[in-house]
Amino acid sequence: MRKIVHRHLGKVVAGAAIAVAGTAVMVGITLPGTAGADDSGGTKGGTGTSQQAGQQGQAAAQPGVVEQAPAEGQKGKGRDPLTDDEMKRVEQIARNQQSFSASENVEGKRGPQRVSLNLAEPDTNELDDPNAPRRADVSFYDYKNDTLVTKTVNLDTGKVEQTGTQRDVQPPISRDEMTEAAKLLIADPLGAGLKADFKDATGKELTSPDQLMLNSMVYRATSGAQPAVLDACGKHRCVRLFPKVKNGPWIDSRDLVIDLSARKVGKLG
Repeated sequence: MRKIVHRHLGKVVAGAAIAVAGTAVMVGITLPGTAGADDSGGTKGGTGTSQQAGQQGQAAAQPGVVEQAPAEGQKGKGRDPLTDDEMKRVEQIARNQQSFSASENVEGKRGPQRVSLNLAEPDTNELDDPNAPRRADVSFYDYKNDTLVTKTVNLDTGKVEQTGTQRDVQPPISRDEMTEAAKLLIADPLGAGLKADFKDATGKELTSPDQLMLNSMVYRATSGAQPAVLDACGKHRCVRLFPKVKNGPWIDSRDLVIDLSARKVGKLG
């Protein structure tokens, strides 16, 4: 009986082994085919994906086209910044008035010194009007009598709608005024330190404002804080310069003040 059981058990084990071997053979036969199909499909899919990614990469790598800015028209719209043509027209309209015939600019020549030109704010009743007229506020400094004159010009009608005159008012220094202040400082004995510092930095002589980059601020006199030559600053147009050597260092000239109205230089401290 034990032999029969062992014999049957041996057959079962042998049968199981054959079944496992058969399964392994099937797996061995089936998997490569399936793997080949998957590899083939994967390769095609991978190639397609790679080609697509390459095409996308090439598309992304194409250089961008820089479009030229549209040409500036003679007249802006709405709240657009003033165009060059508009600024020239505003200044011409404002200067044509006889009230400026005897004025002087920063160089002492005939005509006022323009210090600012900006788009004017619309009137209250025009805030929601898309067709409201464009206006500009242009300010001039008259060095003959130290007066700030501001005119509002209607660009639609070409007329001055409003004129305001102020004294003892000093707006920021314009570029032309900074240049003239530097000329006066370079020519004055008090400018010797500026010229010496410039030569130390560059090895060259300082002879023109064109050799400098300039920043500035308005100077106003305070009681006892400056020499008598600068006591009128505030009523006069006075400036402190902050010069910089082009492609070089700043030069400290904070203790020097140029009175553009009197065309004199004073030293603080």
